[in-house]
Amino acid sequence: MNNGNSGDTALEIVLGLLARAELFVNGLMRPWNAYQIGIVLALVLLAHLAARLMEPRVNDWLRSRDGWPKWRMRLAVTLRNRLRLIFFLAMIWPLVWIMREVTWPSRSYLLVVFAKLALAWLVIAVLTRLISNGVLRAMVRYAGWTWVTLSILGLTDDGRSLLDSIAVQIGTTRLSLWLILQAIVLLALLFAMARFVTATSTARIRANTDISPSMQVLAVKALQVGLYGAAFFIGLKTVGVDLTGLAVLSGAIGVGLGFGLQKVVSNLVSGVIILLDKSIKPGDVISLGDTFGWINALGARYVSVVTRDGREYLIPNEDLITGQVVNWSHSNEFVRLDIHFGTSYGDDPHLVRRVAVEAAQGVERVLDFKPPVCHITGFGDSSVDYILRFWIKDPTQGLTNIRGNVYLALWDAFQAHGISIPFPQREVRVLGTADSKDLPLAGD
Repeated sequence: MNNGNSGDTALEIVLGLLARAELFVNGLMRPWNAYQIGIVLALVLLAHLAARLMEPRVNDWLRSRDGWPKWRMRLAVTLRNRLRLIFFLAMIWPLVWIMREVTWPSRSYLLVVFAKLALAWLVIAVLTRLISNGVLRAMVRYAGWTWVTLSILGLTDDGRSLLDSIAVQIGTTRLSLWLILQAIVLLALLFAMARFVTATSTARIRANTDISPSMQVLAVKALQVGLYGAAFFIGLKTVGVDLTGLAVLSGAIGVGLGFGLQKVVSNLVSGVIILLDKSIKPGDVISLGDTFGWINALGARYVSVVTRDGREYLIPNEDLITGQVVNWSHSNEFVRLDIHFGTSYGDDPHLVRRVAVEAAQGVERVLDFKPPVCHITGFGDSSVDYILRFWIKDPTQGLTNIRGNVYLALWDAFQAHGISIPFPQREVRVLGTADSKDLPLAGD
């Protein structure tokens, strides 16, 4: 079908709809049809007045429902916003039933049409409120209202023919507005199903303690790609789109992306490698250059690392593959920390070592089953040098603060035992003074 024939067909359908609309308007001039229109307008006015009277009470009642779940409160607000429609339905349906009993069905035909339209609009408004995305909710709501209205008025065949007549011919493929709308609706439904299945499966995967965190992320990513990809291709195939040309086009686009987006592809591949070799996983504490923090999430292109000061660094996956990364909790969660200090030569080194170990053991985060140790590392210019080593298992809580707590415990313990921490001292004498006459000169 060419564009000219499509335009003629669409014009014929529009003229037919206009003719039917003219007959409908002329029919409204009949006495009982006019009576029904008047009844509907009166019910609309009564519903408006009733809603204005009830809104303050409903608002006060909703404010007292603080403990309600979020979905129930949303549903209640949706019903509150449509009080006029609810009151209208509450009045028109009993009136329809009464008129059908006392008079001919034709004298309540328009009332039935308005009642069905109002009920359908209310049901669609309530059901679409379950959709969290605002744009998608509005699209589904208005599309549903349009389709239900056409169905109740008996215009679905004419509407479908009109939309199908608006089409363009691209080679051997005919794209009509009806086909495009079908594809949009079907893809939306399939994507919604894929999203629901993905969310449910993701919760179960993450709750399975037998699967490592990195494999959980990999399984979730693979599930998302598989489900959304299947939804896309199934949707297009169902509405009759030829996927052969799409395969050729996607191949050409893939070649172009391979050359133009090398870094992006490299990061994507690096992300898969990271998930497969389990070198890092969510919750690990890593150091990369000047960045020290724990892994918050593994993305397709980057790794999110949160530091102790609340900053979140998005590190490309390629940097983690090609650079040197210190994983503080790769094989286990235990981390050993070292503290260097010195004491005076007049203090007993055996006492210093014992006091230092006891002081470290008294700090809250220091592990007891991996006891601290203290060793002499050398005899310095001003002090005997020591190293104190202790273990922790929660590096995500910070390293500087635990070192500070151990230093403070050492200070208190040394003060209690009379152990002094020396500092460098130098004696300077000026030549030519009375105190320096007996000093030997350099080289004597």
